Amino acid sequence: MVGRIITARHGRPNLDRNVRITAREYGDWWARYDESGLYPDEEPPRSLIDAAANCEHVLCSTLPRAIETADHIVEGARIVPQDALFVEAPLPPPPVPWIRLRPGTWGVVSRTFWFLGYAPDETENHVAAWRRVSQIADRLIDLSAEGDVLLCAHGYLNWMIDRHMCKKRRWARVDHQGGNDYWSWRAYEMEAPESQANGKPAVAE
Repeated sequence: MVGRIITARHGRPNLDRNVRITAREYGDWWARYDESGLYPDEEPPRSLIDAAANCEHVLCSTLPRAIETADHIVEGARIVPQDALFVEAPLPPPPVPWIRLRPGTWGVVSRTFWFLGYAPDETENHVAAWRRVSQIADRLIDLSAEGDVLLCAHGYLNWMIDRHMCKKRRWARVDHQGGNDYWSWRAYEMEAPESQANGKPAVAE
């Protein structure tokens, strides 16, 4: 029997968001965000710990916040493999001069620019990121043949995985806890063949 696939967002990173910065400064801030681990008092929800305990495989990205999240979730009971395939979709600082905004607002602006095609230098663009999501789905689906799989990754990447799994791979989202906040998670199961034949919707909130 094919196992479930679970994607979890990392816990709260140890970096101040209560600042106003320019777009250029946001690029530096985001680099520090990628280097930061979790706040010392961060704890995963019990539901996520329990889900991980039943998983044959637990994986994470190579970014510190995802690595520490995975370590918290498995409570030190196993070594969690890391892979750069699972890192967050890029957030290049947008070409907007002078304005000072909080990092969270810059994140929305940057994501919008990136979604519309802005990917300077060697930045992974939106189309390439979707190709990577397809590779992620291949990996998770292959592992699910051995039992439940849990991936500790990132907010927007997990959203992309959700759309791909439900719309392209015909897996059904069967659980979604925490919205898109830190420690949120989604679980998927392969749809029954009769559901696919009947065109039953895979996405259900």
